[in-house]
Amino acid sequence: MMTSNTDDLDAIVVGAGWAGLGMSYYLAQAGLRHRVLERRRIGETWRSQRWDAFRMNTPNWGTVMPGDRYDGLDPDGFMTRDEFVTLLEDFATRNRLPVETNTPVSELSLDEERGAYRLDTPRGVLWARNIVIASGSLNRPRRPAMSRELPSHLLQLDACDYRNPGALSAGAVLVVGSAQCGGQIAEDLAQAGRPVFLATGRVGRMPRRYRGRDIVFWLRNSGLFDVPRKDFLDPSGRIMGRPLLGVGHTVSLQSLSAQGVVLLGRLTGVENGERLSFAAGLEENIRFGDESSAQFKRHIDDYIVRAAIDAPAAEDDPDEIITPRLPDPPIRSLDPAEHSISTVIWCTGFDGDFGWMRVPGALDARGQPVHEEGISIQPGLCFAGMDFAVTRKSGTLLSLAEEGPRLINHLVERHAKN
Repeated sequence: MMTSNTDDLDAIVVGAGWAGLGMSYYLAQAGLRHRVLERRRIGETWRSQRWDAFRMNTPNWGTVMPGDRYDGLDPDGFMTRDEFVTLLEDFATRNRLPVETNTPVSELSLDEERGAYRLDTPRGVLWARNIVIASGSLNRPRRPAMSRELPSHLLQLDACDYRNPGALSAGAVLVVGSAQCGGQIAEDLAQAGRPVFLATGRVGRMPRRYRGRDIVFWLRNSGLFDVPRKDFLDPSGRIMGRPLLGVGHTVSLQSLSAQGVVLLGRLTGVENGERLSFAAGLEENIRFGDESSAQFKRHIDDYIVRAAIDAPAAEDDPDEIITPRLPDPPIRSLDPAEHSISTVIWCTGFDGDFGWMRVPGALDARGQPVHEEGISIQPGLCFAGMDFAVTRKSGTLLSLAEEGPRLINHLVERHAKN
């Protein structure tokens, strides 16, 4: 399937997750000769960077690839990790997509004289006029610098390395970060009977269901999914994380505390190489989640009125109104050994790994893509599946039907000019 050094493909897609396979589908429809290069297996990130009990946050009715639709018996259910990988493999097979697995790209560069991109792989060199980077913007974990100061006897894992409670050493677990990964992993551990401490932050929250529908239905239909990227940038230019959302039911800090999770403030540092210190403000963090959920609900209520939708009346969610069980007095400092803490799981966010790109101007000082709605300043270079690339919906499978064709049209127009 590899081409010679003198044969330029119309396009090459890097990455065979949902974004890469979707872009391949649209490239094939446009009649462009292309290949999809995958470092290991189709859906590799979903296979190797998700825990065993992981389920998709999007209901089955929305977890569909281009040209497909869900016709199963559980539209409001949630696919497991392995079911989603099977869906991707089936999509690639049915559509005869030109995927080359076990073909990592060691370097991507631009030959301006030739007007083509060069990709170095273990199987040889490939050339293409256009490149679609679909390797993911959330596959490299971020840890704060303080992680290097933690006591050496603690096992430190990132969220992408956690598999199940039984795979961890005996003892309590400290989960750092209370967004989606942190909240869901803390619950997974608590339900297995593991002692859990959760270092929280100022993170929003969404109810799983509201007024008879899954929250994703309301996000899509009410326009909340269409909020533009600029509204999610913090003062430093970073994209703010997504709110805490449970799978199949609401997860809140207070519901976690009712399951025995010990809630802490934000982890701020290490004292004398041993004791961990935590900020005040735990109750404010809980309140921020409550206020965030209430704001989502008000927007949905207003939409229901504007659209004259016959929806059930709002009901209290037990996981939101339960009284939190907080340490008394609040824990501002603790010795992990005294509380039998053996493991720390960092749920502090992800970046994309683009260190193999050697294209001038394509990445910023942090090594992250510079783009405008997925389109690079370098001609013929696009980024697909990026979190918050255009709107709140970006980075979810629901965005592919809109963002995929737009990127392909951009490449087709450029192809026609050349």
